[in-house]
Amino acid sequence: MNLTLLKKLVRILEKSGVDEIEVEEEGLRVRLAKNSRGPATQVSLNPAAGQHFPTGHLPEAHAAPPPPAAGAPPPATNIHEVKSPIVGTFYRAPAPDADSYVEVGDIVQPKAVLCIIEAMKLMNEIETDVGGRIVKVLVENGQPVEYNQVLFHIEPA
Repeated sequence: MNLTLLKKLVRILEKSGVDEIEVEEEGLRVRLAKNSRGPATQVSLNPAAGQHFPTGHLPEAHAAPPPPAAGAPPPATNIHEVKSPIVGTFYRAPAPDADSYVEVGDIVQPKAVLCIIEAMKLMNEIETDVGGRIVKVLVENGQPVEYNQVLFHIEPA
């Protein structure tokens, strides 16, 4: 969805008697709502994350990421994040009755298998690109994961 379309939607909302418009296109949902004090005042690009932008300040492609959630510790600079390269289901072990590939505190070498992500009935082994100690596993076994979602924190050796 492009900025021109967003501006057109804002104009439609301002000129109509409608108080709210919600449009979904290619997995991106945009919700525009009028404020009781005036014209359309917010664009919600990701309602689940609570990101709201005034219509006069539509987000640019180079906008800064949202701040971390309240209560979340700031990311340490010496922690390496292993991110999911695909969308799928996260599994910590090769089989339901098998031991997990890694546990918190384990020392791993580069190219060590950390988990499996099942996508379209294919099991994809996810390897680490750095050696070090597993600090945190951020996903529960059997949980769906998204592209680029952080799976593990590793303290490089």
